[in-house]
Amino acid sequence: MNNLFIAALLGVASVSAIPVPTPPGIPSASTAKTQLAALTVSAWVDTTTYDRDLFPTWDTIEGTCNTREYVLKRDATTIVVNSACTATSGSWVSPYDGATWTAASDLDIDHMVPLKNAWVSGASKWTTSKREQFANDITRPQLWAVTDNVNQAKGDKSPDSWKPPQSSFYCTYAKSWVQVKSYWGLTVTSAEKSALTTMLNTC
Repeated sequence: MNNLFIAALLGVASVSAIPVPTPPGIPSASTAKTQLAALTVSAWVDTTTYDRDLFPTWDTIEGTCNTREYVLKRDATTIVVNSACTATSGSWVSPYDGATWTAASDLDIDHMVPLKNAWVSGASKWTTSKREQFANDITRPQLWAVTDNVNQAKGDKSPDSWKPPQSSFYCTYAKSWVQVKSYWGLTVTSAEKSALTTMLNTC
């Protein structure tokens, strides 16, 4: 029996062999290792002053599509949207756990580097405008359509505290995390750097 048939029987998402989405800007493993080596290692700062409202989301990206809707369209295997860019049907593979979903409501748009992690890694010093750009960054591998409860389990954790359930995604996860931190000039903790190094070694 194929995965989708099993899923239909169980009424749950399947673990799918369909290729997972690949947001733009994911570096090679060697580039990511070079970028990671160049990141500043530092303890978190401003740990008690984070406020999600300081990272405005979701911006209008194109036409009537805001950032969430844009990513849902980009990462879908198939999708139908209405004139307001709301997905009325579709299919998505969550790269974090390999699950397939057919309802957009089962998906969150995850910030690869969580907003709170960015805050304590340097974004607390940014302008609100720069934080808005970060929160809506579709040019780098920062935004991913993923299973909602997996995203909620991740929360604001860094790779030393949380890793995707699907270990085969560790390499891409680490490469993407490092690319985002490198481009935006954010710091890493020593534990975070160690975890990322281990994950990059799976590439």
